[in-house]
Amino acid sequence: QVQLVESGGGLVQAGGSLRLSCVASGSIFSINVMRWYRRGPGKQRDLVASITSGGMTNYADSVKGRFTISRDNAKNTVYLQMNSLKPEDTAVYFCNIVPLTPWGPGTQVTVSS
Repeated sequence: QVQLVESGGGLVQAGGSLRLSCVASGSIFSINVMRWYRRGPGKQRDLVASITSGGMTNYADSVKGRFTISRDNAKNTVYLQMNSLKPEDTAVYFCNIVPLTPWGPGTQVTVSS
């Protein structure tokens, strides 16, 4: 089984930046797709960004141009650089892989206006 641990969240003012990290450990043979999700207050968990082992990326429309996903395959780590943060980005951020593995604790991002 794969374990996921997210970190890097915090409280930031609108317009600020944060960089999230997620380390995968455990029964890892090769991870192709890694993804970031978020769950805002009272909302469902939504896909934010994804990246393949070859570096191909996709983003939700709401974060395009502001967020950048990257990964270090040797470290089984995926990152999410978040710039120009908005209050509506406030959420708990989670990472996961394809196929889905048990969710980690997530990391809270709070953007104040």
